[in-house]
Amino acid sequence: MDIKVLDDNPLYKDQVYRLKFKFSQQYPIEPPEVTFVKTTERPIPMHPHIYSNGIICLDLLGSQGWSPVQNVESVCMSIQSMLTGNEKNERPAGDDEFVRSNRLRPRDIDFYYHDNTV
Repeated sequence: MDIKVLDDNPLYKDQVYRLKFKFSQQYPIEPPEVTFVKTTERPIPMHPHIYSNGIICLDLLGSQGWSPVQNVESVCMSIQSMLTGNEKNERPAGDDEFVRSNRLRPRDIDFYYHDNTV
């Protein structure tokens, strides 16, 4: 699914990004696994909560932030909102090491949500 930031944030102006959704048998009780996918025409956005391999650090996508009333549209809107509010053109701290060493699926990663100012 492709998404676009709908405001004039200069970091993402005129950019379109591709999201990949994977649903388990337990959906909607469990959140879907959502990642950005890089293609020749679709980059992975620069953001302090988005790793260069497309993994998104967003509480909504974890078991503690997820609610079964959420759906694909609300997930996309949350990600668009996350991008809209960003002013930092950077990756998360430790991005290179995380991408090189992580072998877990996004839903199995225990993120620590210590920075919600981005």
